[in-house]
Amino acid sequence: MNSIQHFVDGKKFKGTSKRNGKVFNPATGEQSSTVSLASTEDVNKAVLVAKKAFVNWSQKTPLSRSRILFKFKELIEKNSDELTKIIVSEHGKVYEDAKGSLTRGLEVVEFACGIPQLLKGEFTENVGTNVDSWSMRQPLGVCAGITPFNFPAMVPMWMFPVAIACGNSFVLKPSEKDPTCSMRLAELFLEAGLPPGVFNVVNGDKEAVDAIINNKDISAVSFVGSTPIAKYIYENCAKNEKRVQALGGAKNHCVVMPDCDLDQAVNGLMGAAYGSAGERCMAQSVAVAVGKIGDPLVKNLSKKVESLKVGPGLDKKSEMGPLVTKEHLEKVKGYVDLGVKEGAKLVVDGRKLKLQGYDKGFYMGGCLFDNVKKNMRIYKEEIFGPVLSVVRAKDYDEALELVNDHEFGNGVSIFTRDGDTGRSFASHVQIGMVGINIPIPVPVAFHSFGGWKRSLFGDQHMHGPEGVRFYTKLKTITSRWPSGVKSDPEFVMPTMK
Repeated sequence: MNSIQHFVDGKKFKGTSKRNGKVFNPATGEQSSTVSLASTEDVNKAVLVAKKAFVNWSQKTPLSRSRILFKFKELIEKNSDELTKIIVSEHGKVYEDAKGSLTRGLEVVEFACGIPQLLKGEFTENVGTNVDSWSMRQPLGVCAGITPFNFPAMVPMWMFPVAIACGNSFVLKPSEKDPTCSMRLAELFLEAGLPPGVFNVVNGDKEAVDAIINNKDISAVSFVGSTPIAKYIYENCAKNEKRVQALGGAKNHCVVMPDCDLDQAVNGLMGAAYGSAGERCMAQSVAVAVGKIGDPLVKNLSKKVESLKVGPGLDKKSEMGPLVTKEHLEKVKGYVDLGVKEGAKLVVDGRKLKLQGYDKGFYMGGCLFDNVKKNMRIYKEEIFGPVLSVVRAKDYDEALELVNDHEFGNGVSIFTRDGDTGRSFASHVQIGMVGINIPIPVPVAFHSFGGWKRSLFGDQHMHGPEGVRFYTKLKTITSRWPSGVKSDPEFVMPTMK
């Protein structure tokens, strides 16, 4: 049995904890590894190492840091097949989807390579007579990231490349369900020339999370996960005087207008709802069918869902892989049971899917509900599985109101041929990321990722320009050099003349 430990100070670190978790191959249902679950003492050790490494790393020039990131980028590209297969083996998503998520993380590394340009401050000569003023952005210290199981490469790479490029050191706590990818990325970063201790990985559960929250030497925490945990981390990090960005849950809607290209909308929904088995914070889990489009939309979707090819992630024919764990599979099936009980029409039922040779794997087929109402739990709560709910709306105004009334505000899309409708929707919808004829509106690395309402706790989004601002603090200097002319004390608020 493979044993996964931690990565601290440039080497594997066993730690003091005797507790372990289990890592499974979702395709077979078999345990592949055990993973050490860090104690508070283990986390504090990693933070102390990171604190010491910060002293020298923060003094490196941005150009020196950038060159190491360029080498890291090259190593990710060189080892992309290995990293992709690691993701497939522990998460279960199909190979091409895993590879795409790795590429999305790589794009953030590419963005961070430009840190010399991104850290430039502002300068004003003569804000007052012979007085100059300028600003600079400086690193915070030790930063930490707490990341979910659904993107074991991409989401950590939303965080640590930008933080480290800005001159911080970093402690990452990945999901204990699929930790190997983060460990391998740490090894590659060290190979790229990153000094030991600048990037550390501690595997763990709630004890490790609380240790991060309570450690006084951590200046900032980034999190992606469910809304209750995001709120918990946001509140408790604030109590411990840390800055925090905590991305929570989602219930992303796709508004389908009667004038849309129906094939484009259906194909977009299929990928957005069932890609990665729906285990995406940007999955489209609600289709809002406006007016007469409802019946043809459900008819076309049902045919596609019924023919969805489900199988192991390394099978090139597979369009959707298994869910991450048996417990999560049962949770998603429970939501489907609940939807039937609540009175929604289950058009396609994927609960009883069985794959020959993979009887113990964590598989289910795609599920499609119609006539879902906004008071139902399957509409209000994040299911995080291959379940798409169709809600009917009589017109555009009702659809917009439905989207804006939901507690989550992560992502939303609209399919329409009408430019005025698209523009109006983008302006008036109360959601952080909006797609117009784009099913999954994930911003590229040089923009920033984040939702509104209960999908984000904190003031700044992740990666891109917002990420640079989050991982740095602003300092403004005002200076005047003595001219030899004597002056008297002034006891009034100074103004610039």
